[in-house]
Amino acid sequence: MISSLFGGSSLRISPKDFPDPVDDAPLAPQPGRALAVLAGGCFWCTEAVYLELEGVLGVVSGYSGGSAETADYKSVCTGRTDHAEVIQIEYDPAHLTFGGLLKIFFAVAHDPTQLDRQGNDVGTQYRSAIFYANDEQKRIAEAYIRQLDEAQVFSSKIATRLEPLEDFFEAEAYHQNYAALNPGQGYIQGVALPKVEKLRKYFGEQLKS
Repeated sequence: MISSLFGGSSLRISPKDFPDPVDDAPLAPQPGRALAVLAGGCFWCTEAVYLELEGVLGVVSGYSGGSAETADYKSVCTGRTDHAEVIQIEYDPAHLTFGGLLKIFFAVAHDPTQLDRQGNDVGTQYRSAIFYANDEQKRIAEAYIRQLDEAQVFSSKIATRLEPLEDFFEAEAYHQNYAALNPGQGYIQGVALPKVEKLRKYFGEQLKS
């Protein structure tokens, strides 16, 4: 079955055939800096994926969705803080669009059909969510989710939540660049690295040299 070929996700097509968003912002005429905040399960995994993508200037792991008082790993792991583990992506909008970031998010970085979990990581802190910073990000995300659902790209309906970005809280220092610094760790080998390998296999032309 196709889902077993692509890391156990519910994707019904090969990632190389994943559709581009029909509704997207154009590339900016000049280099610059923009931010996107995405939640796709454990931030170690999503950070590892986006750090390899050309046009990404930096990635910071953190928390969004809850208050400053509970924006720490121990509290978030209880699943009772309203936070999600997120990554804040800084990117060049002259090289990469918000829709382009979302394509990788849906095709490679996680399984958007899982509700409040990613694999064995269970809880609202592992929810699939797009924390939109403005109306344009919200519009692009809504349109892309609708496009993917209507095309039945996944075997189940997309469960990704759209949430307004209120705050981003940077995670503890030891979480930053975790996969690169801990390549032999069991979770990294079993969960994060397969996502990175999928990115390299199907989107190699979009990677940093």
